[in-house]
Formats: sequence, C-alpha cells, structure tokens
Amino acid sequence: MRIAIVDDIASERLRLRGCLEAQLARRMLYADIFEYENGGDFLAAARGKHFTLAFLDIYMEIENGVETARKLREFDSECLLVFVTASVDHALDGFRVRAMQYLVKPFRETEVDALLDEVVKRVPAADQYIDLHSVSGPVRLRLHEILYAEHFQHQVHIYTVSGQTIVVRQTFAEFASGLGDSRFLLCSRGSLVNLEHAEDFDGSVFLLDNGRPVPVSRSLAATARQAFADFLFQRRHS
Repeated sequence: MRIAIVDDIASERLRLRGCLEAQLARRMLYADIFEYENGGDFLAAARGKHFTLAFLDIYMEIENGVETARKLREFDSECLLVFVTASVDHALDGFRVRAMQYLVKPFRETEVDALLDEVVKRVPAADQYIDLHSVSGPVRLRLHEILYAEHFQHQVHIYTVSGQTIVVRQTFAEFASGLGDSRFLLCSRGSLVNLEHAEDFDGSVFLLDNGRPVPVSRSLAATARQAFADFLFQRRHS
C-alpha cells in the first residue's frame, strides 16, 4: 500500500503517521507512508504513482483538502480518501468526491484502528509481511514476494520473486502456521506455493509466473485443484 498524509502542520502529520504505523504493525501490513504539506505536492506525486489511501486535511492555507480531492478525482478514481478535519461541515463535499470516512480532530487511535479495518476490506491485496530470522540475519519479507517454499535438510528455503532464496532454521509446520494467509497452499508435507503467482495447475504441478514448476503430491491434488479454482474465482470478483 502507498499512503499519503496531506497536512500543512508537521505535528499533525507526525501524530497521524504514528497511529498508522502502530496499527499497520499490529496487522503485519506493509505500507509506504508519504507526507506532504500542501495539496499541490501531493497531486504531483499522485500523478506519478497511484496512492492506495490519502488523508487530506480540509483546512490548509494554500489549497484545502476538498479542492485537492476534486483535482485528484480528475485522474484517479480509485484512491481511498479520508478527510481529517475539526468538523464535519464539509460532509456533502466529501460525498461528491467519494470520501470513505472523516477523522475529526482530536481523533483517537481506536478510530484509526477501525478505519484501517475498513481499508483492509476494500483493499483485499493489502500487503502483509512476516518477520523471519534467516541464517544471514533478520529479514522482513512481504508475503506477495514469496513464490513458494520447501523444507530441505532441516531448513526452510523460501524462494522470492526477486530470485533471492531465504533460508530459515525452523520446522516447516512452524513456518507455514506463521504465514496465516489463504493465498498459501500446501503442496506436500514439506512444500507450499503462493497462489498469487500460480498461472496454471495441470493436476500434478503448479506452473508459476516465473516458469518454475512446483509439484503437488497425489494425495493433495484434488484439494489443490479446488483451492486454485476458489482462489481464481475470488480474485476475479474482488
């Protein structure tokens, strides 16, 4: 996720950023957070690369949040908008630019918590991560980056989209349970695949988007076929 905080008061940006980072860490969600002190700088950045979520302070001196939102909607209809304000007098304006929520100052961290719950529902591909203790040191790995993993010589070898192999010393069961995500499917007693990167399944082998085949044990073939079909259906209808 890419999140923007647009507020001309640095202390307000810092406070909101702190709340967001705490709640994202609690959910083990990865996000890049960017701060902007005016709408113009934010819009220039948004034209270059899409933001998943933007917090816009309504009462800014140079360009208020409502006007910034209107300009954003001219070229981005998908970014989730949250107005940060001292009142909800601009509720109608928020409706017109399809703002998902208001945060009324001074907001509580519990309100940010509830808001992120709603964001996660609307962004099913929200990027989670897992902290690992690899043989070469601590690693924070985004789940999307995992292609597949297998147990080999008392270690788990994790193969990533970048071509890197991360090796951790733990049981395969411990590693698999730590992922806690339905996109990962058990292929055998010692291997799993990330269905995000599966392009095809022929009944015995998953073909990944990097061309790598991942075999599936005969006992799990029927389960794998159904799980892959369910995953594709959910992705097409999300």
